[in-house]
Amino acid sequence: MSAPLDVGVIGATGLVGQHLLARLARHPWFRVRWVAASERSAGRLYGELPWRIEAERPAGVEALRVDTPVPGRGPQLLFSALDAATAADLEPALAAAGHTVISNASAHRLREDVPLIVPEINAGAIDLVDRQPWSGALITNPNCSTIFLTLALAPLAAFGLKAVTVTTLQALSGAGYPGVAGLDAINNVVPFIAGEEEKIERETLKILDARFAISAQATRVPVAHGHTEMVSVAFDQRVTAADVRHAWQTFAGDARSRELPSAPPAPLQVLDEDNRPQPRLDVDKGGGMTVTIGRLRPCGVLDWRFAALGHNLVRGAAGAAILNAELAVISCRDGVRVPDARAVAGASFAAAARA
Repeated sequence: MSAPLDVGVIGATGLVGQHLLARLARHPWFRVRWVAASERSAGRLYGELPWRIEAERPAGVEALRVDTPVPGRGPQLLFSALDAATAADLEPALAAAGHTVISNASAHRLREDVPLIVPEINAGAIDLVDRQPWSGALITNPNCSTIFLTLALAPLAAFGLKAVTVTTLQALSGAGYPGVAGLDAINNVVPFIAGEEEKIERETLKILDARFAISAQATRVPVAHGHTEMVSVAFDQRVTAADVRHAWQTFAGDARSRELPSAPPAPLQVLDEDNRPQPRLDVDKGGGMTVTIGRLRPCGVLDWRFAALGHNLVRGAAGAAILNAELAVISCRDGVRVPDARAVAGASFAAAARA
């Protein structure tokens, strides 16, 4: 690409928004030129606001003045870290104003005309934007736990998935900031996360374009980052442990995903130790973009069971959104209407993507 594309981040003061800014600061294709947040932060310099993640605050955004997320303002390509309630009305309005919105919110993931994408699995779903009623586009990434589960299941789909059960052990940072109250989190497991189980079940089937039985249980545990999932699977045919391991180890994902600069060298890493994966040791594999899998063993109820782990704020949120934006760029280059080039001020988005 001859020159970086200007992008904006909405919800820039939250944990996901800050991870987006940190990752975009060193991105070869994108350049942050606009940040937006709620009325509480609007009008202030971004550098004056609290920074709450481990990565350093990018110097390039400190002098940006926080705007309100009004359709028509800011660059055409926008990353949305909005909560679902706000996103329900605002994201379609942004798309109608010509923006291409890359969304982390759950509000529109299950719309039939909205792509719900994990690029290694279903990059072709981006074609759904051609059905959208807006001059811009709305593209979503899944729930964080759904991403980790679908990446673990996608290589196994060839064996005929018949049933899946998953119990998640989800990190505190998945609740945002300030998140779970200290007295609820310390020395405790909370066996309920509102709407989480339904998201995992419905989104998994949409992404894999499948109809197998699935049952999810979601819990919150006292871990900072990293969602662990305990998964059991049943197949339509006899499958050996060697078959499963080989499927994981040779999974490279959709060819288009391998062109993307944020794609990890390997989307999956299989660990041999009996006590892995662990958030403390494995959550940052592949720069936080790799899902680690271990503890493959027979299941007494279904066929096989295993543990999977992913970084909820990186592969499960900010990194996933950036990966989807990269897919939008190369899809535009390949002739897909993503995003709509008519809305770009100055040079055409499509021309910039082809350069």
